[in-house]
Formats: sequence, structure tokens, C-alpha cells
Amino acid sequence: MQELTQAPTETAFVQDPYPFYDRARATGPLFRWTDYGMACATTHEAVSLVLRDRRMGREAPVEHAAEIPDHLSAFYACEAHSMLELEPPAHTRLRGLVLRAFTSRRVNALAPEIEALCHRLIDGFPQGPFDLLDTYARHVPVIVIARLMGLPESRADDLLAWSNAMVGMYQAGRTRTMEDAAEMATQAFCDFLAVYIADKRRSPGDDLISELIAAEEKGEKLTTEELVSTCVLLLNAGHEATVHSLGNAVKTLLEQDHREIDAPCIEELLRLDPPLHMFTRWVYEDLEILGHRFARGDRIACLLGAANRDPAAYIDPHRFDPRREGPAHLGFGAGIHFCVGAPLARLEMRIALTSLMRHCPDLKLAEPPRYADLYHFHGLEKLTVRAF
Repeated sequence: MQELTQAPTETAFVQDPYPFYDRARATGPLFRWTDYGMACATTHEAVSLVLRDRRMGREAPVEHAAEIPDHLSAFYACEAHSMLELEPPAHTRLRGLVLRAFTSRRVNALAPEIEALCHRLIDGFPQGPFDLLDTYARHVPVIVIARLMGLPESRADDLLAWSNAMVGMYQAGRTRTMEDAAEMATQAFCDFLAVYIADKRRSPGDDLISELIAAEEKGEKLTTEELVSTCVLLLNAGHEATVHSLGNAVKTLLEQDHREIDAPCIEELLRLDPPLHMFTRWVYEDLEILGHRFARGDRIACLLGAANRDPAAYIDPHRFDPRREGPAHLGFGAGIHFCVGAPLARLEMRIALTSLMRHCPDLKLAEPPRYADLYHFHGLEKLTVRAF
């Protein structure tokens, strides 16, 4: 397995990681990324295989579990009940209960509200250049998820701030300052949710939190700790990923001068420039995969951004092709941890992009877009446009 070095915080890499992915993929389906000290899967086949192989998973083997520092106790207490970080049987139980509440009927019923929200935000666009992320892309998903969960829209700014601080824990090169911010945000977010969960236990409504409280499978229900962690996950994962997806998508659409939005176009946008580029797995037993041996306790990183531009899976993979044929992209992951919010993300993107292109036919870039200095997430720092 060839070793490659690439600082994940280097500006040139953050702005365009795809040349490095191409170089890494050319060495084979797996390479060792020295900056992370772990093997990485780069091809569509390899990433899909690792994500689906039950000999690997998200939870650390007990003997490799890291000691939790005191200054991050609240953050990791919340993570301990997150289905994103769990394996069966705990994951199976949590996901089953969530899916009983997070139904396609409930998601699809949001369509008129999402469309009305998008139109209201568009009507407020200024005449001159403005940042589409702050004016549109960051508002749509947080307001939608707040409505879905039955939380007050008036707290959207708090939800945004807590989410931004918490996802800092997943970024390369995080600092103690970022960790302290994540811990404070976790405490505030969990306290906020505990109040609303208690209220909805007393007076259920037509919202996702009430449905999660009522959901039951084989006589089991979600505990308060599980409810809080699930709500945090749905907001943080759904909001952060959708903001980046929307920003990246508008950038591509404007650069390509493409205005027609449909389901295949959405999938191509998610394939070409996904919001999450790395998702890791622990190895649970000694195994061989793609000609390389791994031992229990090793880790393998799945490079979703590399897999989505694998020339073995997609013809001319760096080109935007809204009519593209090929295997399903891996932007939402695969296997048992496939994104539970994918239907909502697709719906939000379809409506938000359709509304934007229909009501702003003269929308154009006012400044060259720049990606934020972060990885494993991949999204724009600012998207300055002119609508009129």
C-alpha cells in the first residue's frame, strides 16, 4: 500500500481536493494517508465495500476506546447515544424507532412549506451583490428542521450557532478553542431540547419530537438521552450537510449556466461536489480486503469525494452531466449508516434550487466562490451573487 502525504488543512487542498484524490486513486483502491496515519479507500468499489462490510463499523473496539477528557464530557455523553456512532443491536433499535417517526409521508408533507419559505427568502434578496449562503442556503434547512421537530423558529440563530460549534469536532486540525466551543454548545443544545421534550411528553403535537416520543418497537421506546442525541444528530447532520450541498450546487449551476432542476440533476450535483468527504470505520476482526490485510483496531477512511469521481464508475467524472448514468453516488454513505435524512435533503435541494432558478433567472456570480477552510466537510465559505 503506497503512502502519500497531504496536509488536510492546506489551502490549495481545501479549495480543490480532487487532484489529490486522483493521484491517490492512481496508486490503487487503498493508500495510506500519512497525515492521518490510516488507510484510505478511494474508488467507488472500495468505499462501497468498506461501508457495507459488517466486519467494520463506527464504534471503537472496547480496547481502543479513547479516554474522554473532562472538558468534552457533555459532547461525548451526547455522542454515546447517537445512532451515527453506534453499531447493532443498539443502532438497529435506534434507527428503527427513528424511521417509524421520520416517515416519507411526514417529509413529503413539508413540500408546500419549503416552497413558501424559499419564496419568502427570495423576495427579500437585495438589489446589489450579497452572500447567498447567509441570505438563503443557511436559512432554509435550519427553519425546515425546526418546523419538522416542532421547535420555535425564533431560536434558529441559536440552533445555527450550536450546530456550527459542534460540527467543529469533526474537522481536521481542530483546536482546544474549537473543543471548548463545542462543549458549551452541546450543553446549551441539550438543555434546550430537554425542556421541549418534557413539554411534548405532557402535550404532544404534530411534530417529529412528539412522534419520536410515541415511537415504540418491541415494547421499547427512546430514552430522554436518546431523544436528545437523535434530535441533535438530525439537526446538525442535516443542516450542515444541506447548507454545503446547496452552496456547492449553486456554484456548479452558475458556473455551468444550467438552470433546469430535476431529480437526476440533484443526484449529479451531490455526486460531483458532496458536502462530506471522509467517513471512517474501525476494523473489528483480522481481515483481508482488496489485497491488503488489516488487524482488529485498525481504521480505514472512506473518501466519499474520491469515490464519487472514480473514472471506473463514471465516464469523464470531473464533468457536470445532469443526464449522467452510472452507479448511485456515495454522498449519503452506504450500508446501515446510510443517511436517514437523505429524503429530506433531496426534497430541500430540489425545491430550493428550483425556486431560486425560476425566480432569479438572471442570477450570476458576483465574486469567485471560495471554499471554507475545513475538512472533512467540504462547503463554501461565501457565495457572493447578484440576483437582479
